[in-house]
Amino acid sequence: MASIPAVVAIIPILSFTVSASHLCSSLRLSYAKRRKRDPAQFDFLEFQMRVGLMTREYPPYVYGGAGVHVEYLSRELAKKIEVEVHAWGDAPDHDGLRELETPHEAHLDVHFENPWPLISHGTQAKFKGALEALSLNLLQQLHLEKLDIIHTHTWYVSMAGFLAKKLYNIPFVLTTHSLEPLRAWKAEQLGSGYALSSWMEQTAILDADAVIAVSNGTKADILKAYPGVDPARIHVIYNGIDLNQYQWTPDTTALDAYGVDKTRPYVLFVGRITRQKGVTHLVEAIQHLPAGTQVVLCAGAPDTPEIAAEMREKVDAARAAGGNIVWIEKMVTKQEAIQLYSHCAVFCCPSVYEPFGIINLEAMACRAPVVASAVGGILEVVVEGETGHLVSFTADPVTTFPTDPAQFARDLAIRIAALLANSVQAKQMGEAGRKRVEDHFSWTAIAAQTIDLYEKLIAARI
Repeated sequence: MASIPAVVAIIPILSFTVSASHLCSSLRLSYAKRRKRDPAQFDFLEFQMRVGLMTREYPPYVYGGAGVHVEYLSRELAKKIEVEVHAWGDAPDHDGLRELETPHEAHLDVHFENPWPLISHGTQAKFKGALEALSLNLLQQLHLEKLDIIHTHTWYVSMAGFLAKKLYNIPFVLTTHSLEPLRAWKAEQLGSGYALSSWMEQTAILDADAVIAVSNGTKADILKAYPGVDPARIHVIYNGIDLNQYQWTPDTTALDAYGVDKTRPYVLFVGRITRQKGVTHLVEAIQHLPAGTQVVLCAGAPDTPEIAAEMREKVDAARAAGGNIVWIEKMVTKQEAIQLYSHCAVFCCPSVYEPFGIINLEAMACRAPVVASAVGGILEVVVEGETGHLVSFTADPVTTFPTDPAQFARDLAIRIAALLANSVQAKQMGEAGRKRVEDHFSWTAIAAQTIDLYEKLIAARI
């Protein structure tokens, strides 16, 4: 249990509940002490708290949903509190930051750090990634003295929270964007390092003062994978979407640049080439779609050379069989993705495991109807028959892969073809999708819920 801060140790332990005014005074003392400022001159109501967000990804190094989440959460939190982001990578130069729209807020400080060079340059073994993550978690402990609370995202930085809780006596919040026990295919990417990543996640999640699940489905998964976690410590706070940025646009310059035929409707996929995202199942589905159906694959950043080769083989085979495929072999920019979402006939998310699926929010915000796997948090985002269609499959209990991938591919094709054949219904679903994200997935509300959790955890230590 955490020791009582010296500034409040002299206060007698009273049997009655601390009043709101006493609580605010105590919080003021705690915050002011960490800043080495006079509590009387410290404005409790304005930027009184400082949180450290630890993340593997941050602009300009974003390749997945967790990075998108931290980017927008940090920006929104910085409107109310002080935010310090610690991310993995080389610090971009000033021009690069401006060009890539890295978040800029007066109360947002971003620090980029790299793992120990002796590890990064000392081995090419698959376990290198796990060792790099652990080394960076250790390095990040050197300058966290200003933090009131630490908040980690993904296993890559989970031990940073675990260690900071011990070294700096601050509350530790962990947001799980996925769970290692449910991603057995990660062994293909990390080799024996998968055992280390699993240990890091387990150690941290069992020690965190609060665990944020990005969906109710994820909460259930946490309790199943880690039964030692007290359910009372798990808080469901959804991912969000920037409604001003992600909206329908008439711009089609990205379509022209990438060779998309604007005279024909197209099915769109946006995501990494990983087992989790299931893009190869969509490629397999192409043979069951109406002849000549245009399919646009914004698919890059393969997890391994093996899955990259498998993807190429399947795309080549689909093309040889007459498939009309536009493959954009890189992660497109935000502006390009918005254009592609805005003009697609159907957006497809064939993930085999998805704690939330922020990519579906992006597509829905741009008024695209969605056909997605009926897994995880997707069930809480896409509404069957209203904003799109959900496709079920029987999952292998270990890998979560479809036990009958050929049937899954056929079922995806049936749902996609139905929307291609009914443009009126597809448009209605796209409009309903936009309304749903407006009603339920605002970053402003999500940041407020997160700050409320921070305040309760800090108060509990006073």
